Amino acid sequence: MKNQPSRKRWTSTKTIRTLVIILLVLACFFLGKQVDWLLTPVQQFFSIVGFPIVLAGVLYYLMNPLVDRLETKYHIRRTWTIIALFVIILGLIIWGIVAIIPTIRTQTLAIINEWPKYWQNASSEVNHWLNDPKLSALRDQVDQWNADTSKLLSGKVTKYLTGTVSSITSVVSTVTTVIIGLITMPFILFYLLKDGHQLPKYLVKFIPDKGRASFLQMLTEINTQVSNYIRGQLTVAFFVAVMFAIGYWAIGLKFALTLGIAAGILNLIPYLGSFLAMVPSVVIAMVISPWMLVKVLIVFAIEQTIEGRVISPLVLGSSLAIHPVTILIVLLAAGKIFGLLGVIFGIPGYAILKVLITHLFAWYRHQSGLYEADD
Repeated sequence: MKNQPSRKRWTSTKTIRTLVIILLVLACFFLGKQVDWLLTPVQQFFSIVGFPIVLAGVLYYLMNPLVDRLETKYHIRRTWTIIALFVIILGLIIWGIVAIIPTIRTQTLAIINEWPKYWQNASSEVNHWLNDPKLSALRDQVDQWNADTSKLLSGKVTKYLTGTVSSITSVVSTVTTVIIGLITMPFILFYLLKDGHQLPKYLVKFIPDKGRASFLQMLTEINTQVSNYIRGQLTVAFFVAVMFAIGYWAIGLKFALTLGIAAGILNLIPYLGSFLAMVPSVVIAMVISPWMLVKVLIVFAIEQTIEGRVISPLVLGSSLAIHPVTILIVLLAAGKIFGLLGVIFGIPGYAILKVLITHLFAWYRHQSGLYEADD
């Protein structure tokens, strides 16, 4: 009983210390916001190097399992495996430029040029279907939505036309950044594949001895979450692109290859990508014929069944263990804050934050002593 007051004082002291640390971290964020001009050079630096690093990281997670397997099982040096993979990728790029890129370019330009006609015809077709007096309220909503869409597009065009000089400067800057990123990315990727597996051992040297085990465990969990997500999403996106391209080609839909590739890319957006990819296909099919629209919907139903019942469970499984509602909320919030990049990288970013917060809370439980009854 004599030790009870001292125990309470010890617990309250650790709690106060933890709260002070949290307040100091929040104060650092607040002060950083007040002097954000100091962070402008850092932001510009990451805007330049971020693209090649992210691209190299994605390719690293795709290629590293094969490099590790050949090294551990067949004792092939990592350098030779990496060089062989680079040669194969270069050959695939050259083959794509010669065989596929011209077709995609032709179909994309045709879609862009003919899209206003497709959209106008599809809108007329929808209004014709809605001529029934029972659907007058829905018809009014469709007309209002078309008017709002046209107004928004015209406003965007006017904005870009009035800012021609700044727009040209922005385009030139973006193209320059992309070119520099594509040139530097292979070098970053080479050294990531060669020495990336030693990075945790290097980083752990900066951590106190007592925290090294938990730090390595945290890095391992983050690496597992990100690698599973990237490899899984890209694999599913590839199969989705193949299925849509083959399905559209089988039913005779125009621009089958381009629409299939677009569907695969948009599938990187969880839950929403496949439906977004259906918009241009449905519009084009409505203009061609009602029977073509039915065939497009059949292709979509078959693709969704195969993807949901076979491909996604086999490839993704439950690797992230994130509830679908949470995924939708993360997509909406990240898309609002960071735009398209937030939609694409919001889920892996959330997975990383989840691991960090889980370990931070475990540390707080241990340090505060407030959860001893649960333990």
